[in-house]
Amino acid sequence: MSTEQLLQQDRTHVWHPYSSLLSPTPTYPVSRAEGVRLYLHDGRTLIDGMSSWWSVLHGYNHPRLNAALARQSQAMSHVMFGGLTHEPAIELCTTLARLSPPGLDKVFLSDSGSVSVEVAMKMALQYWHSQGKPQKHRFIALKNGYHGDTFGAMSVCDPVTGMHHLFADNLMQQYFAERPTSRFGEPLAAQDLNSIEQLISQNSDVAAVILEPIVQGAGGMWMYSAEYLKAVRELCDRHDVLLIADEIATGFGRTGKLFACEHADISPDILCLGKTLTGGYMTLAATLCNAKVSDGICRGEAGVFMHGPTFMGNPLACAVANESIALLQENDWQGQIKAIEAQLTHELAPCRDLPQVEDVRVLGGIGVVQLRQAPPMEVIQPALVDQGIWVRPFGKLVYIMPPYCINKADLRSLTQGIYKVVSHLSS
Repeated sequence: MSTEQLLQQDRTHVWHPYSSLLSPTPTYPVSRAEGVRLYLHDGRTLIDGMSSWWSVLHGYNHPRLNAALARQSQAMSHVMFGGLTHEPAIELCTTLARLSPPGLDKVFLSDSGSVSVEVAMKMALQYWHSQGKPQKHRFIALKNGYHGDTFGAMSVCDPVTGMHHLFADNLMQQYFAERPTSRFGEPLAAQDLNSIEQLISQNSDVAAVILEPIVQGAGGMWMYSAEYLKAVRELCDRHDVLLIADEIATGFGRTGKLFACEHADISPDILCLGKTLTGGYMTLAATLCNAKVSDGICRGEAGVFMHGPTFMGNPLACAVANESIALLQENDWQGQIKAIEAQLTHELAPCRDLPQVEDVRVLGGIGVVQLRQAPPMEVIQPALVDQGIWVRPFGKLVYIMPPYCINKADLRSLTQGIYKVVSHLSS
């Protein structure tokens, strides 16, 4: 089919995420992808700055990940995980337990990041039920946080900026603490703890605090002080509240540490992973917990954890996840992230002088240009594509999280393209 025929069928039948069928934003058919490049059906080539929503660590079409999928497909593509097990899942869970922060040695596999958050929340609720404290059933989350699009996950997203305010009357009611104002690398401002400390101390029904360590993702790309994370861990311990760390976006090196919790040298009770787990190849997520949580659940009324996705532990996904983690560890990923961070810091700095720009911030492999007002997507998206780059802004944020394998020239194309497009927006 021609590009126009593809687009016509796409407009007729395909509902893209966060899009309107009445006034659709531009979409761009991709015919193939390799390395850091997306090859469009119309012949154009784009340098990918998004890692396909932050998941493609090693670039597209990687021969070792391709081979891992092919090998596993010859043995089995899927078997149910109830009553059965297999080597790829066992290897993956063992590896995750070894690499993750101390104590997190029990691993529950699921299908996607949102489901891993649902699993974490159910673990917390079932844990307290097993302890004879079913009244501990609400969660504290941070304002400007984002944890996914399913109903439990939506309930702990920011009720105003988290994209889910339309469902406010249908969601579990949670508590929301002010986000920390202290930036990453800064000492903690004492007042940053006031909100969350008050919520924990004054509400006996709190089961857990859930937060994105160090970097709030889709809720605002805010990078905050590691001292805040350490202080929240201490607050949870003091008030007998569980801590859930959502590292779906930050896990596997994106912030310069393998896990963002390491910046504060803390370990949560429950850890959510996803996105990068398979190097962007297949949907897979994991929820890890410590023995306190797992033993507490299993000694309770049910005696088992009450969750079981059909495609849990999918062998294809586990096999490619194992290869992706092996590839990450063999590469100098720390060096890659340091190089990306240094280049982003230098090359995005000129954006600060543009009247359209409110803030520029960089951490690890994340670069953010925050605008003073949100540009229309139908204006900014084609402009970025015309620069030969794939960058998908949301709201006021023009940001990039490129694959770790990107070279300096391609990263420069991304930063220069962003500067050119932003400089031509109306202030």
